[in-house]
Amino acid sequence: MHLIRTALVGLTAAAAGLAVSLGVPGGAPTAAAAPPGGKDVTAVLFSWNFDSIARECTQRLGPAGYGYVQVSPPQEQIQGSQWWTAYQPVSYTIGSRLGDRAQFQNMVNTCDSAGVGVVVDTVINHMTAGSGTGTAGSRYTKYDYPDAPYSDGDFNDCRREIGNNYGDRGNVQNCELVGLADLDTGKDYVRQRLADYMNDLLSLGVAGFRIDAAKHMPAADLAAIKSRLDDPNAYWKQEAIYGAGEAVSPSEYRGTGDVQEFRYGFDLKRVFQNENLAYLANFGEGWGHMPSAGSAVFVDNHDTERNGSTLSYKDGALYTLANVFMLAWPYGSPDVHSGYEFTDHDAGPPGNGRVSACWSDGWKCQHAWPEISAMVGFRNATRGQGVTDWWDNGANAIAFGRGGQGFVAINHEGGPLTRTYQTSLAAGQYCDVQSNQLVTVDGSGRFTATLGSNTALALHTGARTC
Repeated sequence: MHLIRTALVGLTAAAAGLAVSLGVPGGAPTAAAAPPGGKDVTAVLFSWNFDSIARECTQRLGPAGYGYVQVSPPQEQIQGSQWWTAYQPVSYTIGSRLGDRAQFQNMVNTCDSAGVGVVVDTVINHMTAGSGTGTAGSRYTKYDYPDAPYSDGDFNDCRREIGNNYGDRGNVQNCELVGLADLDTGKDYVRQRLADYMNDLLSLGVAGFRIDAAKHMPAADLAAIKSRLDDPNAYWKQEAIYGAGEAVSPSEYRGTGDVQEFRYGFDLKRVFQNENLAYLANFGEGWGHMPSAGSAVFVDNHDTERNGSTLSYKDGALYTLANVFMLAWPYGSPDVHSGYEFTDHDAGPPGNGRVSACWSDGWKCQHAWPEISAMVGFRNATRGQGVTDWWDNGANAIAFGRGGQGFVAINHEGGPLTRTYQTSLAAGQYCDVQSNQLVTVDGSGRFTATLGSNTALALHTGARTC
């Protein structure tokens, strides 16, 4: 076993690490098939403004079958062009470069009408690192936020940065993440103020929350805040980055809600870049990841695409295939990250978050890439089905079914692959949603296909015609 250590630079991140645990190919896969029910795929429209998200819910997300859209932090924040300004709250007024309260409400209503719930990236661990005027006009200084309202006594006594000492729980949860004023979430007033903000969002119809920097707050504090929500069943997804040997473990937060399993994305990068896809036969719990139920997974997010700890849009076909695998494999609840091109780590969104059209002005729109978007329907159609009919060539070609509801094949070899696949599908014609070509399955559940290098094939019962 060897150790990879990654320092995450983004303001939502801490130190991360992973112990490499290789899956063993061969035999029946043991991956659980217990997603939380409903349409569990979230499109993370990172730094999109509210009007653009509203349009996207109607035009693409709803029709594709996405269950949720995650929006970037909507609260008043520090001014600046960088993406990370959104993670430095000034007050809990909804007013940022992404839009105002009326635009936020319209977005929630529009997405809800399209069958897409809104999940809010929620920053409740800290405030800012400096002083100034916020995006809604509020004046503030570090440790004094009149429009929040917070004053000096609402922050933890440790006024130094966490640094690299993640072996000390008190340091991680009481000191300052990259110099950001750290709220005392053990204080009753602070807990209530945070719950008030989240209840305000619930009153506007949001479906739930992604809790930024959860690892930097004691699990008991988060449980106490959640207990004050008007809807205790609101979706709750927590950012808690795994680090080998660290004092705080992501599993501590499972009692409150879903927890993001960062090792999933870390491991996918290593396998797709340097190892064999055949190792994925027992991916997930068999690799030491947290239990499938209650785990949130991703190929990349806004931090990891910038620090290189996962694949990103810059990896081209590998990135696409990893997303295809994630959406086909029955582990956790998937996030599909959708951001914009960047060369500067700090660069904020083009046009302050206004997306006039996908694939223009630098917007990558990964959620709408045909190969990825098509797999959302595959996941919905195969929900609750375990893995069947696993096949691999011992290297970088794999295939597997999801009971009688779907079948996927991925060819990550250097050349084309032709073979006859055994499935559990009923006889008949199916649309390969990757190529938009019809495939005929015979009475024995078999079909023959040729896959080009770095392409995939996916059949499911919800797509019988092209």
